[in-house]
Amino acid sequence: MATDVPDKITNPFRPGAGHMPPYLAGREKEKQEFIKLLGQELILENLILTGLRGLGKTVLLETFKPIAIQMGWLWAGTDLSESTSISEESLAVRLLTDISVVTSSVTIATSAIPSIGIGAEPKVQETKLDFQTLVTMYSETPGLVADKLKYVLETVWSFLSAGQKRGLIFAYDEAQNLADHSARDQYPLSLLLDVFQSIQRKGVPFMLALTGLPTLFPKLVEARTFSERMFRVISLDPLSRDETKLAISKPTEGHPVQFSADSLDLICNITNGYPYFIQYVCRETYDVWVQSLVAGEDASGIPVKEIVRKLDSDFFAGRWARATDRQRDLLTIIAQLSNCDAEFSVKEIVDFAADNDSERSFSSSHVNQMLSNLSDSGLIYKNRYGKYSFAVPLLGQFIRRQMESKGTGILSLFEQPASAWRVTQ
Repeated sequence: MATDVPDKITNPFRPGAGHMPPYLAGREKEKQEFIKLLGQELILENLILTGLRGLGKTVLLETFKPIAIQMGWLWAGTDLSESTSISEESLAVRLLTDISVVTSSVTIATSAIPSIGIGAEPKVQETKLDFQTLVTMYSETPGLVADKLKYVLETVWSFLSAGQKRGLIFAYDEAQNLADHSARDQYPLSLLLDVFQSIQRKGVPFMLALTGLPTLFPKLVEARTFSERMFRVISLDPLSRDETKLAISKPTEGHPVQFSADSLDLICNITNGYPYFIQYVCRETYDVWVQSLVAGEDASGIPVKEIVRKLDSDFFAGRWARATDRQRDLLTIIAQLSNCDAEFSVKEIVDFAADNDSERSFSSSHVNQMLSNLSDSGLIYKNRYGKYSFAVPLLGQFIRRQMESKGTGILSLFEQPASAWRVTQ
């Protein structure tokens, strides 16, 4: 088995936050939706790309960038950290910083300075439209932060429009971090929405492309009700079974080790179509196989228990540690609901606890309060229809594994054998 093995076999899989996978499976429908937005002459709709962690929002946003550039759009943006949302001035600096990357090569005439001597032609002073120029323009404009930003953005477009560009996309990841702070009289989220709605009404083709957790869109609507009409929301779902198999098999084409049909089915069952989990499980599996191959040893299948245990430690354990003992009791009740991986209500939690767990009963008011705290911890989120969902993908399965580990060990799903690999010559 170890004969004809290359000296070095590269693992093609890349689990990580925002790492581009070797093969991006699915997402064609989402790409077409984005292309429709790029075709707008007047910006009526901006983009929101939303979904749980591990669904590939950051990666998909990155794949949108070359599509936009090819269609004549400029692109600016970054991650939105909590510091961006501290104040309106912080948000203004963020926008000026990002747009300066695009405009810094643009030369503008700032003033006409008379030359020395009678009858001499005036000299035109030129400068780059860099960050310092934008900041000067911003600071010298009278009015509130919103007035200053609107003026700067409209002025910038007056120069960029001469370059035959369709417009400029402001792409921001982790946009759920934006928030207003009424206690401090700071409204950076509302400011962003007000500014872009205003300049878009004036025909400035600056489009927002925001990605974030499912809490993002309700937060925007709460800040400004017109946000409901301002955005097209694209919600990412897990990959289909066929798409998952492509994400697993395509990266290993031409490699000495490939996945068998049994292993494809098993990894589909483990990962439930979440791109991050696909990359994680495949990378761990591939490393084990390659080591066995190089050593001339046999591998009977995927070491599922060990990989799942490592995934629990690397991905879930830190989030689980945020919950108090009482909150874990509540989460354990939720994990036993038949619909825990979709949506659940306070009544369903209370009723299930009363019927199945007399030692851990909860009142409706107590559940409401705890769910609010769990939302602040990033474990639960409330959608707009009065239902709740886990904010972490497959968290219910992790919690049930914790329950099983107190008795028989890993759940039976992870006991399935598989003739998981084959060697290609």
